[in-house]
Amino acid sequence: MTSNYCKAPQFRQFDFWLGDWDTFRIKDEKPATPSVARNHVTSILGGCALHEVYARTDGYSGESFTIYDASRNVWHQSWVSNQGELVVAEGTREGNSIVLSGHITDAQGVQLQRVTWFPVKDGVRETCLGSRDNGKTWTVLFDILFRPHAAS
Repeated sequence: MTSNYCKAPQFRQFDFWLGDWDTFRIKDEKPATPSVARNHVTSILGGCALHEVYARTDGYSGESFTIYDASRNVWHQSWVSNQGELVVAEGTREGNSIVLSGHITDAQGVQLQRVTWFPVKDGVRETCLGSRDNGKTWTVLFDILFRPHAAS
């Protein structure tokens, strides 16, 4: 149920990501099989936030909370993992994509990350770029495709 507080169209911009997804790495612009993770993205708090529960087949897992901050006209996401990671990212809708940027600190220092989600014919694609020189050069950290979960 959507609350009265989050009825504006801006709050629905990221709804394309809602679902129960199988997760595939992209290799040579095609999804590689088998699925490497299961991802559940649900609408919570009366439609005011998205909750992601991500579990990879190798034991890595994480969760995120994403909200449209109408007071600043930005999307905000906080991601935490079972490896002690914390990524706080913010951004906006760009065309049909949601693009968020934030910093993560790891053993190599601070890394700027830019994550983009966009709907595609058979699901949602998410790409993450990383930069250790404050955005001068970028490296692909991951490129994945979420497809609706195939019930077994």
